[in-house]
Amino acid sequence: MIFKDLLVPKYFCQLLSQHCLGAVSVKCCSCAHRQQKAHVHTLKPQTCFITTPIYYVNAAPHIGHLYCSLLADVLSRWNNFKGIQTFVSTGTDEHGLKIQQAAAAKQMDPLSFSNLVSSSFKSLFDASGIRYSRFIRTTEPDHHAAVSAFWNRLHEKGHIYKGSYSGWYSVSDEAFLTDADVEEKTLSDGNIVKISKASGHVVTWTEEQNYLFKLTDLQADLIHWLNTSKPIFPQRFEPAVRNMLQHLPDLSLTRDRSRLPWGIPVPGDDTQTIYVWLDALVNYLTVTGYPNLECSQWPPTYQIIGKDILKFHAVYWPAFLIAAGLDPPPKLVVHSHWLVDNVKMSKSLGNVVDPVDRLNKYGVDGLRYFLLKEGTLDSDCTYSDHRIVERINTDLANTMGNLLGRLTAPSVNKKQEFVALNQDDLYEFLSAEEREKYNEIYNLPDKVDQLFAEFHFNKGIDLIMGHLHWANSLVQSHTPWVLSKSDKPQDVAQLNMILHVAMETLRVCGLLMQPVMPELSDRLLTRLGVPGNERLFSHAKTPALSGYSNLGQKIILQKKLDSV
Repeated sequence: MIFKDLLVPKYFCQLLSQHCLGAVSVKCCSCAHRQQKAHVHTLKPQTCFITTPIYYVNAAPHIGHLYCSLLADVLSRWNNFKGIQTFVSTGTDEHGLKIQQAAAAKQMDPLSFSNLVSSSFKSLFDASGIRYSRFIRTTEPDHHAAVSAFWNRLHEKGHIYKGSYSGWYSVSDEAFLTDADVEEKTLSDGNIVKISKASGHVVTWTEEQNYLFKLTDLQADLIHWLNTSKPIFPQRFEPAVRNMLQHLPDLSLTRDRSRLPWGIPVPGDDTQTIYVWLDALVNYLTVTGYPNLECSQWPPTYQIIGKDILKFHAVYWPAFLIAAGLDPPPKLVVHSHWLVDNVKMSKSLGNVVDPVDRLNKYGVDGLRYFLLKEGTLDSDCTYSDHRIVERINTDLANTMGNLLGRLTAPSVNKKQEFVALNQDDLYEFLSAEEREKYNEIYNLPDKVDQLFAEFHFNKGIDLIMGHLHWANSLVQSHTPWVLSKSDKPQDVAQLNMILHVAMETLRVCGLLMQPVMPELSDRLLTRLGVPGNERLFSHAKTPALSGYSNLGQKIILQKKLDSV
């Protein structure tokens, strides 16, 4: 059976309807290593289903992990802002030889080690305002059950056979490699080793009896999926996937359990441990309640991944799903790396940026803003402490904070209110160019929406900041601090008009910034007197002509930081 025959019409309907999912209840287990009550999450109709990778617990989280989950969080918050329900899954990958070795190095058992590192990821996401519907761990019982059920499904359909595997294996990448994937490297001591071309990690030759997956048989199906669905985003990563599909040897799916006891055993054969990547990828099914799901509840709307795990998600994952009779992912959103001094972060190089330390230094919203403002999917991004301080001071403290301070200062805004607008005053006191720019504010939500839908968060933020820069210029040119000293009716009218136009610009921009900076935006909107029930996408497109009678409590929106 080839892929085009396997797909049901629903799959193509989903592509046209933005992949809205049906309802399914997911009960999260209460495990010995998770001292918490069982709880239920529900994938409801019209839900946007978003996944992040589950992060490997061989080391503490770094800034790249935070960025990946932040992309999912902002996408989820933006959809909520528009009135669309979301389901976000994230979590930790806790099986495999690398975990087994890392735990041994710390003189800990693998589960205790996994508990420790997994909790650090969860704490980081909670501290960073990352909202998720399910934080899944691959050591949880419902995931064990899902992996076993998925294995049985593949086996029943004839896609798994027992055989002999010999080839290169990278423990660091938990990846099987062909001769074409490796190269020699001369170490500083003169020794020559084999390394992965992609990651640079040392590989070892492996020979063992295990189970293999008939990946070769699915080459045509994968190419058909790539051609018809255009699932790789941005498209610049698609050629790499096509290159991967040119040579698809069958994939080893297990390791000898005597070598790798830390993992899920093969159903019916406890001498073998299921390959960590098959185990890990099934997490996306586990969170839906698999194997108790219907076709309408699959696949996810967006699966967000780093470019270093593209092969596993764009080759192995769709192949597994097709073989099991399930739809492959409609949208794989691939992001690039964060570099330090143009070098990829690495524990061995000592250049890993600790996100917890940066949260404490720069605040939740400051760090979120920097990562989204500077980050792009297409190309690697450079992390700089100097740059983040510059961004916070220039954009948040000066552009947003000073504008808010000017408009709400008691000497200028004597009644402490979001002033109502007399529309005739727009023609009396603003130039035609100023009126045109002001009216563009109500087109801003749709423009930002289009950019955010394509994961151009940086460009959307640029548009928002552009309107705030304009509002600052408008205030500077109309000098409300001078007008406020006059009792002349014309000066009072001009003052009220300027206050309204600038505050209205702040209101709309503050609403649009909520998914990016939830806490700072909340403080801004509260200071402007915007009620909590008037903070959705539709409100950003609707003029607040009547203003608001009372401003909130006086605040300093963002303190300036000392230079690094």
